[in-house]
Amino acid sequence: MRAINLLPKDDVRRGRPQKNQWIVLIPVVLAVLAAALLSAMFLSASGTVKDKQAELTTLQDELHAIPTPDASRVKTQSALAADKQARVTALSAALARRVAWDRVFRELSLVLPSDVWLATISAKAPVPSSTAAAPAPAAAGATIAATGFTLDGYTYSHPAVARLLSRLAVVPDLVNVQLQQSMREKVGGSASAVHFVIVADVRQPGSGQ
Repeated sequence: MRAINLLPKDDVRRGRPQKNQWIVLIPVVLAVLAAALLSAMFLSASGTVKDKQAELTTLQDELHAIPTPDASRVKTQSALAADKQARVTALSAALARRVAWDRVFRELSLVLPSDVWLATISAKAPVPSSTAAAPAPAAAGATIAATGFTLDGYTYSHPAVARLLSRLAVVPDLVNVQLQQSMREKVGGSASAVHFVIVADVRQPGSGQ
């Protein structure tokens, strides 16, 4: 026997309108959520802009509140700064021409032989080449004048004097080392020793000689 459906046609299609209703509601909900998100972002950006504008206004007010420096005071300070710089430059130039005597005497103590003893030491700073006058040529047989460094002392022999000269020649701060006099003399009654006088020039600071 063939089956016969006795239900009305409207009851058979009752579930279809609900499915179509969900299809319509989903885009509407998504649109509402998107609009809410955009509104929140806009409100947040607006608040940030207002905060930045308020901060800018505060900074501008603080800048305007700073008093303008007096022109005369600025000029005085500039003059003081220029004078200070000139003093520093002059001091640096003076220190550059200063002879480090502690170094010179330390170098001398390192090269002085143990069999040599000094009676006197005479030293003076060199005169800058720009102000020093050209020395006159010495006549034949004339005594050499001490121009910066003079050693007056004693030793036991003339070879010891020659050894001292060779050692002084390697001292960086001494140039033109020369023997002015070397002769044997009586020391302390009967004992004899060689009395010598050695002269040299002190190297000018900063020179490349």
